Amino acid sequence: MRKDDRFEFFRRLAADNPAPETELRYVNAYTLLVAVVLSAQATDVGVNKATKALFAEVDAPAKMLALGEEGLKAHIRTIGLFNTKAKNVIALSRILVDDFGGEVPADRATLETLPGVGRKTANVVMNVAFGADTIAVDTHIFRVANRTGLAPGKTPLAVELKLEKVTPESFRHHAHHWLILHGRYICRARRPECWRCPVNDLCAYRAKTPAPAGGAGRPPAR
Repeated sequence: MRKDDRFEFFRRLAADNPAPETELRYVNAYTLLVAVVLSAQATDVGVNKATKALFAEVDAPAKMLALGEEGLKAHIRTIGLFNTKAKNVIALSRILVDDFGGEVPADRATLETLPGVGRKTANVVMNVAFGADTIAVDTHIFRVANRTGLAPGKTPLAVELKLEKVTPESFRHHAHHWLILHGRYICRARRPECWRCPVNDLCAYRAKTPAPAGGAGRPPAR
C-alpha cells in the first residue's frame, strides 16, 4: 500500500470513530491488566460478563490476593483456560504487591516479565493505561494488516514492527483500536463485509465480498 493510501486508510477509520476505546471494561490500570490477561483466546464480551462482579469487589492486587485463587476461579469459570489464567493473575498480583508497591509498572519490558503477560498484553496496557503509541497485534490486526496490504508480515511481531513504521504519526495512538474494531466488525475472518467497508477501494484484497441481495452497497469514499 502506498504512503498516501495508508494515510487515507487511517483518515477514514478516524472519521468513522474519532475516539476509539477498548471494549474491555476496567476500573484502573490493574483491572485492565487482569482483563487483558483473561481475554487471551476469549471474547471481550465473555470477559466483561465474568469481570463485572469481580471488579466491583477487587480493584487492586492486594485485594486479589485476599480473594485467592479459588475465589477468582469462581468468578471466571465461564472463560476459557480459567484455571491457568487464575494461577497467573494471582502470581502477577503477588509480584505487583511485593516488587512494585501494588502498582502496575508503566514499562513494556517489565510488564512482559509478569506471569501470563506477553508482548500483546503489555502493548494493550501501555496504550490504554499509560497512553503509549503501542500497537498490540491480535488475530484481527494480523488479518487486516495482511489482507489489506497495509502492513503485511508473517508473524505478529513482524506486523507490529511494520505498523509502527508505516502508520502516520498523527494516527499512531489510536491505530491499535481502529484496526481491531475494523477486523472485528467489518473485515471479518470468514466473510469480510467488503460492501460496507470505508476503505474498500484502498484494500489489496481481491476477492471482495459482494453485498447481500437487497443490501446496501459500500459507503462512498470520504
